[in-house]
Amino acid sequence: MIIGTGVDITEVTRLRQAVEKWGKEFLNRIFTQEELENAKTRGSLYQHLAGRFAAKEAVFKALGDAKLNWKDVEILNDKEGKPCCVILNGRGKKIDVHISISHVKNYAVANAIITQKAQRT
Repeated sequence: MIIGTGVDITEVTRLRQAVEKWGKEFLNRIFTQEELENAKTRGSLYQHLAGRFAAKEAVFKALGDAKLNWKDVEILNDKEGKPCCVILNGRGKKIDVHISISHVKNYAVANAIITQKAQRT
């Protein structure tokens, strides 16, 4: 059962400007350490980070949970490279989060679909 959906688009330039202005303080407020380590291995750092930023925003919109913060949502890739989302700090026990991310030179877009976790029989 679908609980919520969300979509977000982010300008790569705006994300780069935020990193240039606030540096590690900004990065450490928005992204988990594992997300930042993963980003370092990517060819286009700012496009990658903008995609993750958009994905987190899409998840926030889909969940509608005002208590959720940036580091409660972690966006990584599975072993095949597909983006995946985990809600940390015990907040995502009853849900699955499905995300898709795409980016081009100037924009990154992401969509999130939240479903109720399948009950095992």
